[in-house]
Amino acid sequence: MSKQSELVASSECCTPLAVEPLTGHQAAELSRMFKALADPVRLRLLSLIASHAGGEACVCDVTGAFELTGPTISHHLRVLRETGLITGQRRGTWIYYRVHPEVLARLSAVLVPETAGVTA
Repeated sequence: MSKQSELVASSECCTPLAVEPLTGHQAAELSRMFKALADPVRLRLLSLIASHAGGEACVCDVTGAFELTGPTISHHLRVLRETGLITGQRRGTWIYYRVHPEVLARLSAVLVPETAGVTA
């Protein structure tokens, strides 16, 4: 199983930080994903892909949004792929990218503050 498949398949890390402390493994896994998102170019790429019609974008659809070279964009897309945030599928000469919503849900779930005992 590839690292990307392991990250997507893993069901750990869904307990909010305010409820239960992370294990060392959980912290290491989450920090890789948050580190990937901490870069403004990668965060914007993820947003462009996720918000594109059909939730999928060709690399040709996102490169024009940046004043960066093709290899630099490819590097950032590779980082997002390796952390399991996106997946890519080659179709002819282009690669189409799609966000893994379940991975984003895991990231957001861990940041949910404890709401027990809070009244509206």
